[in-house]
Amino acid sequence: MKKLSTLFFSMFMMIACTQEHAKEYLTISGKLENNKDSIISIASREGIIKKITLKKDGSFKDTLNIQKAAIYTLTSANKMSPIYLKNGYNISLTGNADEFMESFKFSGEGASNSNFILAQITKNQTMGNPQLILDLEEAAFREKVAAIKSEYDSILESYTDLDSTLYTSVKQQNEQLVVYFDNAYAKNKVMGKGKPSPKFENYIDIKGGKKSLDSFKGKYVYIDVWATWCGPCIQQIPYLQSLEKEYHDKNIEFVSISTDEARRSGGSWEAAEKKWRDFVKKKNMSGVQLWSGQDYSFQQAYEINGIPRFILIDPEGKIVDANALRPSDPQLKNLLTSLGL
Repeated sequence: MKKLSTLFFSMFMMIACTQEHAKEYLTISGKLENNKDSIISIASREGIIKKITLKKDGSFKDTLNIQKAAIYTLTSANKMSPIYLKNGYNISLTGNADEFMESFKFSGEGASNSNFILAQITKNQTMGNPQLILDLEEAAFREKVAAIKSEYDSILESYTDLDSTLYTSVKQQNEQLVVYFDNAYAKNKVMGKGKPSPKFENYIDIKGGKKSLDSFKGKYVYIDVWATWCGPCIQQIPYLQSLEKEYHDKNIEFVSISTDEARRSGGSWEAAEKKWRDFVKKKNMSGVQLWSGQDYSFQQAYEINGIPRFILIDPEGKIVDANALRPSDPQLKNLLTSLGL
């Protein structure tokens, strides 16, 4: 589920001998107990826009001018929390650095927005594994999704003074939640656990010859769809090699499928294949190393639009997980153990 992250600041200004909120900036103040850092930072998607110094007791106060009302991020000592900022607000924050976001409470003008976002995040965390919802029978699935949307709508409507921009955005997001589940449910009926896996055929094996998914019938198959130009893919290689070594005598094959293609290799398929072969040799990559060449049918069947992508298939060629955990995730070993590997 997509998670919200937002923050708002507020401010005061003296005009004609009366206190009035200025529209050109906001004020943020508060106290962060047990903070290990003397600085808190406020950042947008483009980067840090303000650094605020904390006193020895963790208290702080500052003003800030922002370009637009939006979700920002408050960071300290590598911990982050959303906060909704809008010029004209005057927000006070209290919390404990040891329980960073979980302990935060906002007060003052504009505070409801950030408090709402934290409540929304808490709800996200209690939802559990969405896959369990997708595995329900249709009637139970519809009932569960309707209940989830009702709970999210209830949280939204319980905050009566939200900024109109935030309210509209979240209202739309709650509607999109149903669309997301409907699309995911339809896909799960075809690509869910226990469904027959789409197949690849005649992919070039770096050791010679060609391999198809059926070549591994009778074994679990952990597939890594990757490319030599993909940074996140390369980061997973050491973890994948470690897994392959640890499970080399188990009933599982680790199959890497390179999607290197002509467009990223000077327009030549021959160059793409050479690039793949040279990379595998340079990295001394173990396991089964295949190249898909110009055949994208397997990737298309699994609707792969980002890599690396990992897929786990059982000995009968049925899907265990169409979007499996990465090799770097410690929980993957727990899954393999549960399968008797």
